[in-house]
Amino acid sequence: MSFEWPQALWLLLAVPGLVALYLWLQRRRKKSALRFGSLAVVREAMGASPGWRRHVPAVLLLLAITALIVAAARPGARVTLPSDHRTIVLAIDVSLSMRANDIEPTRIAAAQAAAKTFVQAQPSDVRLALVSFAGSAAIVQTPTRNREELLEAIDRLELQRHTATGTGILTSLATLFPEQASELTAANVPGGMARMADQAQGRSLDAKPAPAKPSFTPVPAGSNRSAAIILLTDGRRTTGPDPIEAARMAAERGVRVYTVGFGTAEGASVSFDGWSIFMRFDEEALKAIADVTKASYFHAKSAEDLVKVYESLNAQYVFERTHTEISALFAAAAALLTIVAAALSVLWFRRLA
Repeated sequence: MSFEWPQALWLLLAVPGLVALYLWLQRRRKKSALRFGSLAVVREAMGASPGWRRHVPAVLLLLAITALIVAAARPGARVTLPSDHRTIVLAIDVSLSMRANDIEPTRIAAAQAAAKTFVQAQPSDVRLALVSFAGSAAIVQTPTRNREELLEAIDRLELQRHTATGTGILTSLATLFPEQASELTAANVPGGMARMADQAQGRSLDAKPAPAKPSFTPVPAGSNRSAAIILLTDGRRTTGPDPIEAARMAAERGVRVYTVGFGTAEGASVSFDGWSIFMRFDEEALKAIADVTKASYFHAKSAEDLVKVYESLNAQYVFERTHTEISALFAAAAALLTIVAAALSVLWFRRLA
């Protein structure tokens, strides 16, 4: 626990003084009682001795004063609270390599099952979207809080040819920032990112013109607390824009891209049109994407591992430890203690302490 105004804690030195004052008053009351000629008369006037009960309201009031002093020091603590990540895009690779069965029953089936587990584990206020990518990418489900719609969308995924990882990232960004869709689309065409870089540096363009000016102000990587992308892929990029450059565009918007590479190091073969093609995943590229965006890379070797990955992601960015001021808790405790002290004093002694 830390304090914004620790100097206020010096007031706690008054607490022992209040205890001493209370004990002195109690001793003085006893001396006053002894002045009566007969203690029996005093007892008869006072009724049954209240015993320990007479001290309870005073103790509660003292605790209330202590809590108020601590509240005045503005205490803070690190607690686990829902983070500001309110929109999450699941970008799932649906290239033909996902038919590989080195993760049983297949990579795509395991990915779909784990994705459903992740969706069902999210708080109700988190919006989720689904993007699928192979040789191209598509927004299968726009951001929604309707879990049933998203689960149905995951079930509808179909495999296609090629793997355009960069396109998957850019389409996910367009899902998060629809107002920047034209700019992100321009970056998605061959040479589009280079054209945007040329124009930003003032160089002339003799090819297709790029967007006039970025429609956003770049922010530090990983600083966007309202959006995140989870990229699931097993394949090496075979077409489309450079995924590292696409990751840099995500980083400029502060969006973290968590990457999940699944499959085994040995890989697996997939039959297609009578040919057997050996499939592996590009682990280094996935690590680089996560690193550029200040996110994390996970490797799942089995369906069970993939579920654990999603559980880890839940703990990592859906809930996070943050520092928050808790003065209100101490103030509320002080108010409650004061009310209880007053209520007990009235109930037991027919008067306020």
